[in-house]
Amino acid sequence: MADEIYTGLDVGSHAVRVAVGKPVPSVDGKEQIHIVGAVEVPAYGISKGTITNLEEAVSSISKALEQAERITGLPINRAWVGITGSHILSQESRGVVGVGRSDGEIRDEDVDRAIEAARTVATPTNYEIIHVIPKSFIVDGQRGIKDPVGMNGIRLEVDSLIIQGLSSQIKNLTKCIYRTGLDIEDVVFSILATAEAVVSERQKDLGVCVLNVGASTTSLVVFEEGDVLHTAVLPIGSDHITSDIAIGLRTSIDIAEEVKLRYGTCLPEHISKKEEINLRELGSHEDEIVGRRFVADIIDARVQEIYEMVDKELVSVDRSGMLPAGVIVTGGGAKLDGMLDAAKTHLRLPSALGTPIGVTSVIDRSADPSMSTAIGLVLWAQNIQGMSEGGGFGNLFGKLKGMDKISSGFKKMLRSMKP
Repeated sequence: MADEIYTGLDVGSHAVRVAVGKPVPSVDGKEQIHIVGAVEVPAYGISKGTITNLEEAVSSISKALEQAERITGLPINRAWVGITGSHILSQESRGVVGVGRSDGEIRDEDVDRAIEAARTVATPTNYEIIHVIPKSFIVDGQRGIKDPVGMNGIRLEVDSLIIQGLSSQIKNLTKCIYRTGLDIEDVVFSILATAEAVVSERQKDLGVCVLNVGASTTSLVVFEEGDVLHTAVLPIGSDHITSDIAIGLRTSIDIAEEVKLRYGTCLPEHISKKEEINLRELGSHEDEIVGRRFVADIIDARVQEIYEMVDKELVSVDRSGMLPAGVIVTGGGAKLDGMLDAAKTHLRLPSALGTPIGVTSVIDRSADPSMSTAIGLVLWAQNIQGMSEGGGFGNLFGKLKGMDKISSGFKKMLRSMKP
């Protein structure tokens, strides 16, 4: 166990990120993850979470893995892979089974059967189920049961969330990774892994929204009473802000990106109308003076649109402005000046920056919001591994306990793709 390492691979539209973690004993005697490597390389051949050029994507992933091996000095043979993209759908499903034993006691196998029954929901054509997440159980009409094992009853029901993705997109991603010589432990919906890195169990109980603002997509997950209430992937991200600046200033994408990184803010009211930016300093061939307030107005309009789309998702589950633990904003786009203030204003919720918690590291990059998904995948791996050593249905990983059997069909599909 001491030599065991967990690798999280986050294949994004802007960058491929790899985090490598090692279990170490913590002060209270429990196992904790120590991040020994965190790497980020530019991504090519990937757009909106989907593969658009196989060879370029393979090359980007290979570079990230090589750098991770060089930094850690450890061979990386297998990884937990995050998947995202607007093709990912979530839907609710209920599974119902009878408890056949004469004493009426509910056992693990009854729970497995109930989850399997929930899984038989009609999926859209060409979609694969990635996760079946039990939310709560109902025993003989009694609702809100978190762990029914050991209870008595004759009818067991489970309310679950089914996460599914387009088969072709999953296959393209796994094909890229297998071509680098890496084995895939499992494919995980990225935003669920991100949440493991940036929010606590208490926040999940109170009610929280985790928002990952990526380059070309924005993912969100809503938790309440420890359960996943809702997930969504919106086809808009921080690259759209860059494109807006390029159009507004009539300049190149590269210069627009520099303007966004150096001078960008989504709080125009904080900027004096007299503040100016000379684009020559950022690589333009001639002197071009633009008002910083004008740039802030452009950014503010797009950020407002992102938060309006997020609020629509919260309205769909009746949680708009009603999450006590607020919104945790993470991902590369969260580093833009004013993002948290804008979240407070447009979502009417407390907001905080999501950086990885519950891990130790001497690497500066491990505290970067853009690394939260890769580090979340490492924590996901540790928790799934820890389940084999016990643990009930009290948290998300306990709930996933019965899924080793459930996801075996999905894992078979992954293995069948291995060259």
